[in-house]
Amino acid sequence: MEALIKELVEIDGPSGEEAAVRELIRERIEQSVDRTFTDNLGNLFALREGPAPLLLFSAHMDEIGVIVTHIDDHGFLRIAPVGGVRPHLLLGQRLRFKDGLLGTVYHEKIKDLKELDWSKLYLDIGAADGETARKHLRIGDMACLHQPFVNLGRRYLAKAMDDRSGCAVLIEAARRLPRSLPQGVCFLFSVQEEVGLRGATTAAYRLEPAYGFAVDVTSVGDTPEAPLMAVALGKGPAIKVKDRSVICHPRVRDLMIATAEQEKIPYQLEVLELGGTDAGAIHLSRGGVPSGALSIPCRYVHAPSEMIDAGDLRHAVTLIEKLASRAWPLPEKEI
Repeated sequence: MEALIKELVEIDGPSGEEAAVRELIRERIEQSVDRTFTDNLGNLFALREGPAPLLLFSAHMDEIGVIVTHIDDHGFLRIAPVGGVRPHLLLGQRLRFKDGLLGTVYHEKIKDLKELDWSKLYLDIGAADGETARKHLRIGDMACLHQPFVNLGRRYLAKAMDDRSGCAVLIEAARRLPRSLPQGVCFLFSVQEEVGLRGATTAAYRLEPAYGFAVDVTSVGDTPEAPLMAVALGKGPAIKVKDRSVICHPRVRDLMIATAEQEKIPYQLEVLELGGTDAGAIHLSRGGVPSGALSIPCRYVHAPSEMIDAGDLRHAVTLIEKLASRAWPLPEKEI
């Protein structure tokens, strides 16, 4: 999976501009499913046909980035966040636009780092003046962090592990599925998760799945002075109990736990106090969809370099494969 992860993270795809990521994923998964299609927002659906109940597994394609809001007469650009970007983490970082143009981020004169906010940041693309800068860029152009993939042995380091690692898990799981499945399965690669779970909202409404699952990263509590959290790198993927967007359905959560234990797949339980995933949108679709989430432990989420464990990734693939392969009951309607 290392080569697949590298391919995925080194493509740029900020929220709303996921086309390049979508086309790569389509190429990598289309031989493993019956058909692929997109919708009006740009979500990619990869479907294995089968009887009810339909299972929906979702990982988002978009990544955090910045958007150009102003170009001054000296050629410096003002920027705003696309998704959950913290301004102090951008200082000195290189950003890349989709045509390959690079720039570096710095700040106006401040007395203390506490004064730093988006109004103090600027992006320098090396333009001699505003006229030169405007020949290359315009208001509304987006850029992503420019960071290569690095293999650290047991761990992988790159930008956009959130959530290209989840995309890689779904692609690899689709490759491993048996030809015959007890129910239909759709792998969704959603858009605009980082700005409000938007792609998953419309996709779930269209598909009307019986069960929904998000596959995304989660924060960890295993770094120095980290917030107390019972998730660590290298101890297996995390089965979500709750985050700010969803309380996972008990029947779904319990079936996920039972599957992991039956297959001897290491797992952790996750309660995430901040943040959410596509499950937050899926479970509210139409009359409600019993939903769960599988999380890939990740250090430094929404930082220029995010770190995941190769073993956690492999175990996540196995668990998704086993969940998609087992027979799921039709959901009970509670009246």
